[in-house]
Amino acid sequence: MISKSIVTVRYAETDKMGIVHHSVYPIWFELARTDLSEQAGFPYAKMEETGIMLPLVDLNCKYHSPAYYGDKLIVTSTVSKLTPARIVFSYAVYRDENEKPLCIGETVHAIVNMDMRPINTKKLFPEVYEAMEKMMN
Repeated sequence: MISKSIVTVRYAETDKMGIVHHSVYPIWFELARTDLSEQAGFPYAKMEETGIMLPLVDLNCKYHSPAYYGDKLIVTSTVSKLTPARIVFSYAVYRDENEKPLCIGETVHAIVNMDMRPINTKKLFPEVYEAMEKMMN
């Protein structure tokens, strides 16, 4: 499953040159990740109500081309790797899906309980693990 989120670059997201600041892309990644979770039928809020949290443990971005104020962008998200205690999301930001991405990225999240202790989701929360599997490419 791949989510596609539409973003219009706001003035506040750009620098003096009108180029999107590098710090904005992870925010867009979060937007796309949230949309993906909802499309899979298990929104983040429901996950947290269940007692599961996904703290970020790693973030990578590769910037290929700039985005500019006013651009309408597509941010895609999918799960590229899943274990019972870890989930990896992959992202791409496009101006046009038929062109090369402006930016690609990845976030790695631990799967923990409310005490921030790693858990085996597949064993303890099979319905959550199944929803996460739906998000895989």
